[in-house]
Amino acid sequence: MSIIEAIILGILQGLTEFLPISSSGHLVLASKIFDISGDFIFFSVILHVATLLAVMLYFRKEVWFLIKHPFSKTAKQLYLATLPTIILVLIFEGFIENSFDGKLLPFCFFFTAILLIITQFVSTKNQNKELDYKGSFAMGIMQGIAVLPGISRSGATICTGIMLGYDKVKSAKFSFLMSIPIIFASMLYEIYKLIKIGGGQLFPFQTFISALFAFIVGLLAIKLMLWVVKKVKFYWFSIYLVAITIISFIFLY
Repeated sequence: MSIIEAIILGILQGLTEFLPISSSGHLVLASKIFDISGDFIFFSVILHVATLLAVMLYFRKEVWFLIKHPFSKTAKQLYLATLPTIILVLIFEGFIENSFDGKLLPFCFFFTAILLIITQFVSTKNQNKELDYKGSFAMGIMQGIAVLPGISRSGATICTGIMLGYDKVKSAKFSFLMSIPIIFASMLYEIYKLIKIGGGQLFPFQTFISALFAFIVGLLAIKLMLWVVKKVKFYWFSIYLVAITIISFIFLY
């Protein structure tokens, strides 16, 4: 992996992690186009950690509140949302790891496009319900499904909140906070595998550069996504996802 490729991947991760177009999907597609070898799952997790740090910095007040009040309603909602994600990942671990070969990528991109279109049609102007435990659990299930590259984590979880009638902006903020426990858990698990099982070729310096760019771009992308949720129709992203579906078919099949 060259430095230029690392920078491009970092920018891709930072920009696409919070937009409803799947960061992991774009990373896998880019890795195939650049023909990058090595332990790409570990590399992808590190980039997700970089954007996670951007989330923690941007929502530092909310994060600090959760640290001080680990049994608050929001904290318990995060625990509840994380539970189905972990269960799904553990059950389908082998399938998820194999999905990083890119063969499912076009179908997952297209699934995200359809999900965004459906959400646009079922959403209403009066979406002011407060997020409850049922909604948190449902968003957690979708987060588990969105572990597959090509299915947007932020898109799937925010769409779930919107389709259940919850406030759009609050659903988006909760979606970002949901990423904290699951990405940290993924990082610890990948480190465990490297120590106990051994991993493929790693790129320490390139990974650092890529993570730095992911963090910086991610900070900007969070604010962009919160604006998008308020102002932009989701079907515009569906048009892009259909295009990237076609591109992924060309490169992967």
